[in-house]
Amino acid sequence: MTIIDREILALCRDVTDRVILPRYRNLADHHVEDKGGNDPVTIADRESEEALREGLEALAPGLAFVGEEAAHADPAVLERLKGPCWIVDPIDGTRNFASGQPPFGILIAQADEGFAQSGWIYDCLSGRFCAAHRGKGAFVGGEQINAITTGEDPPVAAISLVFMDPAKREAMIEHICPNYRLTDIPYCAAEQYPRLALGENDVSIFERTLAWDHAAGCLWLEEAGGKVARPDDGSPYRVDEWDRKGLVAAATPALWESMAARLNSMVD
Repeated sequence: MTIIDREILALCRDVTDRVILPRYRNLADHHVEDKGGNDPVTIADRESEEALREGLEALAPGLAFVGEEAAHADPAVLERLKGPCWIVDPIDGTRNFASGQPPFGILIAQADEGFAQSGWIYDCLSGRFCAAHRGKGAFVGGEQINAITTGEDPPVAAISLVFMDPAKREAMIEHICPNYRLTDIPYCAAEQYPRLALGENDVSIFERTLAWDHAAGCLWLEEAGGKVARPDDGSPYRVDEWDRKGLVAAATPALWESMAARLNSMVD
């Protein structure tokens, strides 16, 4: 591991042990709110984000900070994504966390010029730690990995229909789903991206593509040899395109191309 990897891992462990896990399966009703659209937030999300912000500011004083809860409270925070910044999801998988179920984790990325330059994914229950730095490969627990497929035919797909409008959801079910063996979505990008590289899933579709959900995972999967891009034009994921919808992630470029072709055919 690099020095920064060790520092990020230590921070994630500290925040998990000190802030997140004491709240796990220990939330009162007033500790959970709905931000709208079945998007919960808990007191632990806010406490974790503050603790992570303090830790990251100590590592890189002056670097802008974009946290999910800060951006929800003040959308102007999103403008920071246009420059050098930290991007943090303090508890990814809040829906699971709030219901007392795994998986959930911490997502941290460091971005510049619209792209993640480094990314970290920490599973709060298992301690699995994924790290990637642009051009330097993807790692799990300090060991470099290359993405593998499930080897199944048809390929295994995790397709998130949650944020799609009804018409798109119906078209997806009719035209895309029959071509794949569908598996559950974990409601947690900190789990979904590792599944795509570690031979559990082959391809995944995301409708909502907010930076704190995808910056770290996109970089990590691509550094492992997978592909993540916009299906409509094949453009790479950018953290500063916060209003744009639609993203395909796959264990191999070939799996990505196949899914993108089907999606574009559906639109045509």
